[in-house]
Amino acid sequence: MNSRRMKKRTLAILGASGILALGIAAPVTAYATGDKSTRHQELAAALAKELGVEESKVTAALDKVREEQKKNEQGERPTPADRTAALKERLATAVSEGKLTQAEADAVIKAYEAGVLGGFGHGHGGKPGGGPRGDQKPSS
Repeated sequence: MNSRRMKKRTLAILGASGILALGIAAPVTAYATGDKSTRHQELAAALAKELGVEESKVTAALDKVREEQKKNEQGERPTPADRTAALKERLATAVSEGKLTQAEADAVIKAYEAGVLGGFGHGHGGKPGGGPRGDQKPSS
């Protein structure tokens, strides 16, 4: 008798797990296929169905979350001058703590401003070896 109960319980757990997996897979699949606006609509529809909520409420909630994420991702980025000042401050601390000499710190700043360390050039809006706008040499 206990063996029969265990089999029924196991089947019930497996069935519930399958339904849960399907409930998770449907919205993910809807999101992963098609163009962006179609994916968003399909995701909203799938979530609304799964949650038993009106699709318009889900769409509004997703739009709100997306806007908040955009705002957080687009936060204020430091300017090249801010990055240089922060680097100089860290290097000054390293010099005062005896971890670097002043000559070593000066060499790091020079390399940073020349774009060797990915400072003003390479990925920071400038051109290799250029200044903050890529059209001028950095000041010493």
